[in-house]
Amino acid sequence: MGVATYTIGDVPTSDRVTVSTSGDVAVITIDNPPVNALSAGVPEGLADAFEQLARDASVRAVVLIGAGRTFVAGADINELERAAWDERASLPEMHGLLGQIEDLPKPVVMAIHGTALGGGVELAMAGHYRVATRDARLGQPEVNLGIIPGAEGTQRLPRLVGVERAIDMCVSGRLIPAADALAAGLIDRIVDGDLKTEAIAFAREKASSGSLVKTRDRRDKLGTPEVNAPLFEAGRQHARKTRRHQIAPLKAVDAIDAAATLPFDEGCRRERELFTDCVRSEPCKALVHAFLAERGVSKVLDLPREVRPLAINTVAIVGAGTMGSTIAMACANAGMDIVLSDVSQERVDAGLATIRRNYDSSIKRGRLTADAVEQRLASITGAVGYDTFGAADLVIEAVFESMSLKQEVFAALDRVAKPGAVLATNTSTLDIDAIAAATTRPGSVVGLHFFSPAHVMRLVEIVRGRDSSPEMLVTALAIAKRLGKVGVVVRNAFGFVGNRMMFPYMYEAQFLAEEGATPERVDRVLTDWGMAMGIFAVDDLGGLDVAWRVRHEVGQFDAPGARKPLVSDVLVEMNRLGQKTGKGWYRYEAGDRKPIPDPEVLQIIERVATEGGIRRRTISDEEIFDRTMYALINEGARVLDEGVAMRAADIDVIYVNGYGFPAYRGGPMFYADRVGLDKIYARVSQFHRELGARWAPAPLLERLAREGRTFRELDAGARV
Repeated sequence: MGVATYTIGDVPTSDRVTVSTSGDVAVITIDNPPVNALSAGVPEGLADAFEQLARDASVRAVVLIGAGRTFVAGADINELERAAWDERASLPEMHGLLGQIEDLPKPVVMAIHGTALGGGVELAMAGHYRVATRDARLGQPEVNLGIIPGAEGTQRLPRLVGVERAIDMCVSGRLIPAADALAAGLIDRIVDGDLKTEAIAFAREKASSGSLVKTRDRRDKLGTPEVNAPLFEAGRQHARKTRRHQIAPLKAVDAIDAAATLPFDEGCRRERELFTDCVRSEPCKALVHAFLAERGVSKVLDLPREVRPLAINTVAIVGAGTMGSTIAMACANAGMDIVLSDVSQERVDAGLATIRRNYDSSIKRGRLTADAVEQRLASITGAVGYDTFGAADLVIEAVFESMSLKQEVFAALDRVAKPGAVLATNTSTLDIDAIAAATTRPGSVVGLHFFSPAHVMRLVEIVRGRDSSPEMLVTALAIAKRLGKVGVVVRNAFGFVGNRMMFPYMYEAQFLAEEGATPERVDRVLTDWGMAMGIFAVDDLGGLDVAWRVRHEVGQFDAPGARKPLVSDVLVEMNRLGQKTGKGWYRYEAGDRKPIPDPEVLQIIERVATEGGIRRRTISDEEIFDRTMYALINEGARVLDEGVAMRAADIDVIYVNGYGFPAYRGGPMFYADRVGLDKIYARVSQFHRELGARWAPAPLLERLAREGRTFRELDAGARV
C-alpha cells in the first residue's frame, strides 16, 4: 500500500489529511484528533487531495474515512465563536470543497464510524455514496449552538431523506442511529466487518458499475408545494414550541423550504444568508458560550497535571431515600457495583422499590430494555449499616441536611472505609470542612452534590474542602465524567455556588408574593422568559422542608433587621411540603406533577402578610423579573469575588445544567453581561435604597460596572 503526501503551497497537510492507495482505490484519511473537526488545515488538505486524485488516472474510486474514534464531529467551535463575536471574522466556507467532491468523475464513498455531526454530515452528503458501521450515529445538531447547517446541509439533507425528516433533524438536533439513517436514505449501506475494507470493496463495486449519484441533482424526495405546505407549517409550530425565543430552528425550516423551491445554487445562497443571521444572533453567542463553558469546567488551574484519578468500581451509599436511591441508579447506569445502605431493612427495601419503579418507567418509555434494567438491578445490593463498606472505592453519604447526623455518619465511615477510599458527602449547603473534621483523614473527604433526581440531572457540584487532596478532586471529576455528568469544582462555603445563589432568588420571590404577587404569576414571569420551572414550583419539587431545615440549621435570618420569609414556615407547619405531600405552594393531583394554583395558599399568604404588617400592592412583571433575576446575579458576583466559583462561566454551567436556566441565554453571568453590568448595578442599587441591606451591591459587580468591563472579560483575564 503506497502513501501519497500532498501539500498546500509550502505547508504540508499530511499530518491531518493523508492519502493511501489500495489497488485502484484511494483512501483519504482525516486525522485531526480528538474528533476530526474541520478546523483550519483539514478542508484545505481535502481540497488538495481531491485535486490530485482527479488527475490520477490509476485511481478509479475514492474512500474518505476518519482516523481514531469517529468520522467527523463537525466544525471547529472556536472558529464559530470568533465568527459570532467579530463581524469582521470570515465565516467557514465549504462550498468550493463540497462541489469539488461532488464533481469528481470517480465514485466517492464516505466511510462513517462513531459520529458524523453537523459539518461531518454535510461533508458526507457531498460524496456519491455513504456507508456506516452499525453503531454509527448521524445528525445535524447545529440548532443546539443557535445556528443552522451552514455547509449546504439544509439543501442536500432533504434531497436524501425528504422534507419532513430533514425538518425534524434540523429543528430537533437529534442524532439518528445508522439503521434509521439507512431507512431514511441518508446512508447506502451498513457494514458489519472492517469499515475501511468494506468501504474499499463498495467503492470498487460502484466504480465497476460506472454510476455516480450527485446529491445536489436529486429531486425525487423534495415533494410539491401542496404536499410540503403543511409540513413546513408543522415544522415552524414545533420550532416555536420546543425552541422558544430562538431563531435558528425557524431559519432551518426556511432554508429547507428554499431547498424545495429554488435551484440548488440559489438555495445554497439562501442558506448562507440565513446562517449569517443566526451566527450573529444573541442565542448563538449564548449557546456557544454555554457549550465552551461546559467543556472548560474540568480545567482546574491549580490541580497538578500529573495527578491521576483513582480507579472506582465499587460504591457504597449511605441513605436509601430519594437522593440515595437515584445516586445508586446513576452509578449502576455507569457499570459500577453498589451497596445501598440505611438504618433499617424497611428503609432499604423502600429505596430498592423506588429504584425498581424508576427503572420500570424507563422500560415503558422505551429508554431501556428489560434485560438492561435487570443488569443494573443486579449490580445494586441493599444492606443495613456499614458492615459491607470495607471494599468500597467510593462512599457517598446521602442523609438529610443535619450537621450532627452527617458528622456521626462520617465518624463511622472513617472506621470502616478502606485506606484511600473517597469519602463523599452529598450535602447541598453544609460545611464540608466541619464534616471532614469528624474523620482522621480529611484529605479523603470531598463534596459530590448531586441534583435531584440524580440519575437524570447532569450537574454535580464537586466541593473541595480545605484539606481535600488533589487526588480526590481529580477522582471526583473522573467520577462525574463516568456518570455522564458535568462536574464543576467549587470551594467550600454555605450553599456552595448553586444553592447559595438560589436562596436570595427564592426568598425574593417569596417576598414578592407576600407583597402582592401570586406564586403562579411570579412563576409565569420566569417561565415566559425561559426558565424551565418557576421558583415556587422548584421549591415544591425539592420540598419546602429542605429550605426550612437549612434556615434553622444555620440561622439564615438571625442577623438583626433581616427580613425573614413568613409564609413558607407556615406552610411547613401545615405539612404542605410540596409534591411529596400533594400540597405546597401549589396543589398536585395524585400521580401528576403539574402544579395547580391553590386558593387556600393565596388566603394564607394574604393573612400572614397582614399579620406581619406587610403592605400589599400591585407589582409589575418587570419588578418581579428584576427582583428575582438580579438577586441571583448579584449573589453570583459575590460568589465569584470570594473565589467560591473559579470562573463566571462555571456559575453559568451550574445554572444551565442544574437549575433550569435557559442555555440560549448563556447562564446568569453571561446574561448580565449582555444586559450591561452598569444597568444591572443601577437597578440593584435602586433596590438597595428601597428594600434595604439584603440588596447591597456586590463589590465585584460595582467594580466591573464602573470600569465598563464584563464577567466574560474577567474570565479571559484569569486564563492568561
